[in-house]
Amino acid sequence: MLFSCEGITKCYNREPVVEDINLELFQGGFVSLLGPSGVGKTTLFNVLSGVDRPEAGRVLLAGEDITGISGRVSYMLQKDLLLHHRTVLDNVILPLVIRGMNKGKAREYAAPFFPRFGLGGYENKYPRELSGGMRQRAALLRTCMPRTFGSHTFGQQNPVILLDEPFSALDALTRITMQNWYQGIAAEMGLSTLFITHDVEEAVSLSDRVYVMKGKPGRITECIDILPPRPRSRDFPISPEFARFKRTILEAIGLEFTGGTTKKIGRISTAPSDRGEPSREWTAVASLTQGLGSGMIHQ
Repeated sequence: MLFSCEGITKCYNREPVVEDINLELFQGGFVSLLGPSGVGKTTLFNVLSGVDRPEAGRVLLAGEDITGISGRVSYMLQKDLLLHHRTVLDNVILPLVIRGMNKGKAREYAAPFFPRFGLGGYENKYPRELSGGMRQRAALLRTCMPRTFGSHTFGQQNPVILLDEPFSALDALTRITMQNWYQGIAAEMGLSTLFITHDVEEAVSLSDRVYVMKGKPGRITECIDILPPRPRSRDFPISPEFARFKRTILEAIGLEFTGGTTKKIGRISTAPSDRGEPSREWTAVASLTQGLGSGMIHQ
């Protein structure tokens, strides 16, 4: 087990926001945390990253207790937070400069990573000159900058990355492109990813495992392993298996898919059809959307 948390409870003003949270992330894995707004997902990420300390529980990295210690895992917030007055290259090198590296050396060190992140030729551009997808790539490169300076082996020192809805502000087509791109770069760099999303289809497409978080205080109520294992075929988003996992997650949240929308339900419904297959309605939606957000949670 590479990364895990045990019994995490975090309070504000003595009121618990998240309670008794347990989750696991294996080396090279992709785990999604999914639930409605306000359930405490970002609060949990602040604890997992060491930004906040919990009232109870602990966070483990490769068996070491890192509770309340920042900088041991990489953490990218929902917004790219690029500084408008700095070039893309100078934004990316911020983690290196903060840790004491000379700016010139930091630029030399970071430049070779730009082509691998689809940013070749944009080193001296400013954030306002980039598309939304390119800004997210730049922010991700900055987040993943190695913590040691002596090697170009990317990601060895911080193999765990926490991503808080990194693609939510992008248009639908750019989001799919970025999802596919990130899966490739994570595999190439050996990254292990814990990912917050409100999009059920995004969670099913990307994840090995999905944790469903509900309630006040927020608790993990379901743990769903997504099969087949990654990497999956290009047809997975339009497969009956995809539709079944999507329905399972929606039901776990307390929602039901009906005619292109979602609604709350009082109890979990039965199988998608008498034959255990997705309805024509589900198959059509999976075919048309392929991750375009028809499974977004708005609760």
